[in-house]
Amino acid sequence: MRVLVIEDDKDVAAYLVKGLQECDHVVDHTADGKDGLLLAASESYDIMIIDRMLPGMDGLAIIKTVRATGNQTPILILSALGDVDDRVEGLRGGGDDYLTKPFSFTELLARMDALLRRGSSQAEQVTTLTLADLEMDLLSRVVKRGDQKIDLQPREFRLLEYLMRHAEQVVTRTMLLEQVWDYHFDPQTNVIDVHISRLRSKIDKEFDKPLLQTVRGAGYILSEK
Repeated sequence: MRVLVIEDDKDVAAYLVKGLQECDHVVDHTADGKDGLLLAASESYDIMIIDRMLPGMDGLAIIKTVRATGNQTPILILSALGDVDDRVEGLRGGGDDYLTKPFSFTELLARMDALLRRGSSQAEQVTTLTLADLEMDLLSRVVKRGDQKIDLQPREFRLLEYLMRHAEQVVTRTMLLEQVWDYHFDPQTNVIDVHISRLRSKIDKEFDKPLLQTVRGAGYILSEK
């Protein structure tokens, strides 16, 4: 499991990172709010653990910005602010759970597991992905844009599914290599460029508004903006 930890307290952060890594999780950590938002927006995580009071950008501002992009990654808020009003504000602001400091690491793991189970259950219920006039039926494996059916090869379908599940988010080459091709390193191949070109030709070429865009130096984004 890949976890993003945004926490500026050095002791708490070290405790979290060490404990999560010992549980075989891959952990990215930053102590700065703006850097945390950049990671949340550009990388793919199974869960995020975000402190409320951070330098650079407040934790709640990060969460609201992340949710505004359509990113539904489970978020566990970690904070010394434990009043009822603080917890309500955090949950209403887009957090999925709220754990106050000091905390038990065992409880934190249990809450993470509960959030992931909830997210898996919701993901299993999704059978159709849509963006603008582009629609993907995951059961019949039929892709349409408007009234036009689009024929995709299996790898193209998988690539488009990943892009649609992360619509309005920049996805990096590394993310695509790991999630679509199961590569955990860059083999210095143009396989991504070739498939992106083919996919763009099929879903954009005959239509007025392109959806699949290249973000120079970062990756790709499927967006209707």
